[in-house]
Amino acid sequence: MKNLLPHLQLLDDRQTEMVDQVVDLCNTNSGTRNLAGLAAIKHKLVDYFACLGGELKLIDCQEDQIVDPKGDLVSAPLGQSIHIVKRPDATRKVLLCIHMDTVYGIDDPFQQCRMLDDGTMNGPGVSDAKGGLIVMLHALQALEASPVAKNIGWEVLINPDEEIGSPGSRFLIDDIAQRCDFGLLFEPALAGDQLVSWRKGSGNFTFIVRGKSAHAGRAMADGRNAVVAAAKLALALDGLNVQPDITYNVAKLEGGDAFNVVPDFAMVRLNVRVRTPEQQQVVETTLEKVVAHFDAFDGINVTTQGSFRSPPKPITPPMQQLMDRIESCARVLGKDVQWQGTGGACDGNKFAAAGLANIDSLGPSGGRIHSDEEFLVLESLVPAAKLAALTLLSYADGVHATD
Repeated sequence: MKNLLPHLQLLDDRQTEMVDQVVDLCNTNSGTRNLAGLAAIKHKLVDYFACLGGELKLIDCQEDQIVDPKGDLVSAPLGQSIHIVKRPDATRKVLLCIHMDTVYGIDDPFQQCRMLDDGTMNGPGVSDAKGGLIVMLHALQALEASPVAKNIGWEVLINPDEEIGSPGSRFLIDDIAQRCDFGLLFEPALAGDQLVSWRKGSGNFTFIVRGKSAHAGRAMADGRNAVVAAAKLALALDGLNVQPDITYNVAKLEGGDAFNVVPDFAMVRLNVRVRTPEQQQVVETTLEKVVAHFDAFDGINVTTQGSFRSPPKPITPPMQQLMDRIESCARVLGKDVQWQGTGGACDGNKFAAAGLANIDSLGPSGGRIHSDEEFLVLESLVPAAKLAALTLLSYADGVHATD
């Protein structure tokens, strides 16, 4: 595999260019619901990735289905995905994927990049995942500049809705997974440059509680208090936290209005994390039982919306083979890979559920994501691109993981 190292030399002096590109992307807001910002980022990315060739398409996402503040299921539009295909007839094909959206909305005060010190940048999405977008771009540039590139085909998916579970691009994930042999995703590495092995699954659920309104002074007994029922439901859900592998996070309790009215509507929003598919089934059955219990209260009706959008991602034999490949490439680059499971979910979960083995933390190093302290370690950009590029080159050159 060492004979492939000269193909990585073009990345040696890329850090300044990569940093500039990250700043360019991060200083344009692309919160998942900011369609104008996503369109602006999309056009920037189309320009960046044009140098790779391939057939590029902009694909409309399916609309998201969300529960509004009144408890009604409504449709919400999403941005477009970028899909690029090159050498689709190659005998070996790889998926490369990362998202363009962030958790920072258009009204969030966190909007601009700034340097914390000479080697660390703070900014919205610097590591999750606009840094990953740039790492993916440069890894592919190194592949395409090599003579072995002709031996491997690839598909790129850049979606606009990962931060809410990829509801609108899931059909693309399921489709692409059937055509590729393995996947590389560019979520940020964990602390200490660790790469992610297994991931927990994540499910979001909204419990809609309806009661009966009444005057709180004249006829309180005629009412059925939905807020109280929802509060009891929330406590019951929190009480399910009895083992570390399964967590129930009561994220929001809302409902009620005027002080002198018995509230007839409330909602409980819940996130659940599980380690295995079997645990997911247990959770789904448990939630059905909890809802049935509270739905039986006099004058109270409870319904549920939601699901596990990100199933658990265990270590399968094909995934272990890919991990071995990454380790082998890292050793050639003078690095030792450390693996760590995590409770965080990403599109890697969904590709794995669709049958595609993948490593999903090949982005740069950073931390404190989903907060205004998110940061990127600048000197991690080039090494991350080299590791991804060497992995691609090794497959294209027919190198075995142990070579």
